[in-house]
Amino acid sequence: MKALGRHVLAEFYGCDPQALNHKDWLENMMRRAAEESGATVVSSAFHLFNPHGVSGAVIIAESHLTIHTWPEYGYAAVDLFTCGDSVDPWIAFEMIKDYLQAEQMFTLEVKRGQLHTVESLQHKPF
Repeated sequence: MKALGRHVLAEFYGCDPQALNHKDWLENMMRRAAEESGATVVSSAFHLFNPHGVSGAVIIAESHLTIHTWPEYGYAAVDLFTCGDSVDPWIAFEMIKDYLQAEQMFTLEVKRGQLHTVESLQHKPF
């Protein structure tokens, strides 16, 4: 079955609470994970909440990577949505897992834009 994209939903538990609350560090890490996975970074926006927690998005030409953290629980929710064949979201997943020092992970990969009637997919305009 052909699909326009892959969406990896990741749950990270037992993460370093200080890392989960460091906005600039998380933004740099997520941008680097996107680049290492083969994506083209377009922009990013990250926000540090009071008293703690960070939410952020890295917009890539091939879709997006997002993270939402709960340092008080050592938990991060991460979405890695990529389109096309040139980006591997699992490379980004491995980098994020290592950076966060996650003790436990759960993942689900969802095929996005499953097109049953199209013979070949083009990810760029004609």
